[in-house]
Amino acid sequence: MLYHYTDFTAFDGIIRCGELRLNNILNMNDASEMTLFMNGICKAVIERLKTDGDIDKLRKAQNFFIREMEQEFNYSAYAACFSRYRDDAAQWERYGHLGQGVCIAFHEALMKKMVGGVVSLQEVFYQADMREHHLVDEFYHIFKNDEQAPENLPRLQTLMSDAWVESAAFKHPSFAHEREFRLVVSPFISNDFAVEPKYHIARGRIKKYYPLDLNRMCGKLNLHLSDLVGEIIIGPTSSQSLPILQDYLEDCGLNVLKNKVSMSDCPLRKPTS
Repeated sequence: MLYHYTDFTAFDGIIRCGELRLNNILNMNDASEMTLFMNGICKAVIERLKTDGDIDKLRKAQNFFIREMEQEFNYSAYAACFSRYRDDAAQWERYGHLGQGVCIAFHEALMKKMVGGVVSLQEVFYQADMREHHLVDEFYHIFKNDEQAPENLPRLQTLMSDAWVESAAFKHPSFAHEREFRLVVSPFISNDFAVEPKYHIARGRIKKYYPLDLNRMCGKLNLHLSDLVGEIIIGPTSSQSLPILQDYLEDCGLNVLKNKVSMSDCPLRKPTS
């Protein structure tokens, strides 16, 4: 199972509307999202070029990376996040509305069958040293062997796009305890992604997201949304009534999920007022 901790507003969007929101990774709780990987790749390539002593090629690479890193928002990936951990205190506090929310368990095997194209299910890796990553070799050889202006080469631009895509699956090692998986889309890499972005208007700001139609994705496999959901756990500090949530599921046409609802066993202390 992959566990998605959230609040009841998002839960309603997933269960009643069949819509899973993919939010901008750059706005998530790791402040180094995507840039950790990209900075690691750029640094490793520059270090290797420095050892060659070719100042001209070194400067071209530095200028290219500086310009590309300034375009990070245009390379934004969007994701929904999951954890391997069931009923986990840290997950409740960080993502489950301080334990007042809800956790939905999804069958990993079915999710893998549902995704494809520009939508992928990625396991997150926790590392900061990228010197052994294959992209370092590929960037290095382009800059080292090409006598033309490498920043104008389509191959180099394609490689940069590939790097941004991979960056969505890397986080700082201090987050390794989360055992995170992500349902990711990178809208910038393909015109085949037909989903239009939407905007959530809050009091303090406007957030852009991409909605995934879970009913449509399940339908392609002759499945129902209820097949995808393994269980529903009410948060440890939530005031949600279990019978009312079961009535809600029945009224949503998901009667089969009524017996898959439980209360959290996590002894998380309720927040003080």
